[in-house]
Amino acid sequence: MAHPRRFRFGLKFRTVRSGAALAAMAQRAEAIGYSTILVSDHPVHPQFAPLTAAAALACATTRLRIGASVLANDFRHPIVLAKELATLDLISDGRVEIGLGTGWKKAEYEAMGLPFDAPGERIDRLGEAIAILRGYWSGQPFSQAGRHYSIASVSGYPVPVQPRIPILIGGGGRKILGLAAREADIVGVNPAVRSGAHDIATDLDSTEAATDEKLRWIAEAAGSRMNDLELSMQVYADGVVESAAERDRILSERYAFSLADARKVPYAWVGSIDEICDGLEAKRARWGISYWVVPEHAMETMGEVVARMSGR
Repeated sequence: MAHPRRFRFGLKFRTVRSGAALAAMAQRAEAIGYSTILVSDHPVHPQFAPLTAAAALACATTRLRIGASVLANDFRHPIVLAKELATLDLISDGRVEIGLGTGWKKAEYEAMGLPFDAPGERIDRLGEAIAILRGYWSGQPFSQAGRHYSIASVSGYPVPVQPRIPILIGGGGRKILGLAAREADIVGVNPAVRSGAHDIATDLDSTEAATDEKLRWIAEAAGSRMNDLELSMQVYADGVVESAAERDRILSERYAFSLADARKVPYAWVGSIDEICDGLEAKRARWGISYWVVPEHAMETMGEVVARMSGR
């Protein structure tokens, strides 16, 4: 699955508690060499609102691309979201890169009194929403009559700076990955979430073989678009270590799986800097994965990996 993409890295955060800390983290990420900084979208959790935080991030940086990983489609009407993102793209001078998803955490829906529809229904609704976003961003009058949304003669304002705001869609199931392959610019390859949570230590969906299958699904759905897609993964297990004993201890204590298991988990970065970098090369050669999203706690510890591998 050779894919003609250079490495780049995103940073995902959710625990910053002040404007000053938010700006400092973003500026540090930019200095290290991260490509994007991403905000989580969990309205009932103790964290910043993603689009407001993204605007602050845009004002605190000059190069870093900004977005979310990922915005739940069911929490915002697509016209409202389209206007917010177009405005954000304008004030950031074209640095928006947005992740969109169906919404997956049932407890959040229940807390907000929203119906948690079947996965297929939420995926269909996301597909309609993406068409509305693209129509709004064109700046031309458009209408859309679908099962989930009816839009009557809307002209989007403002028009984004970017001719096409990059959209990431991620997932672990065949239907959502098919939608991503057909409609997104970036496809996030994730473990499948079927119960509101996932555990890469025990989830068979996180094996190399399962990832091979997901890439086959993506390629089949993408067809001639395949080489235009950027492929992405999130880092779900991480640790820089200098010995096999230390590596085994970290894997056992933090993640409850063995070294042998870790080598089979595509989403794990555990080893020396050299081993992690070699692993990235191997994963790109096998799956075409070139865009990696690092959790905020690993921003500094993985900084050398980011600095060494960005642009390679």
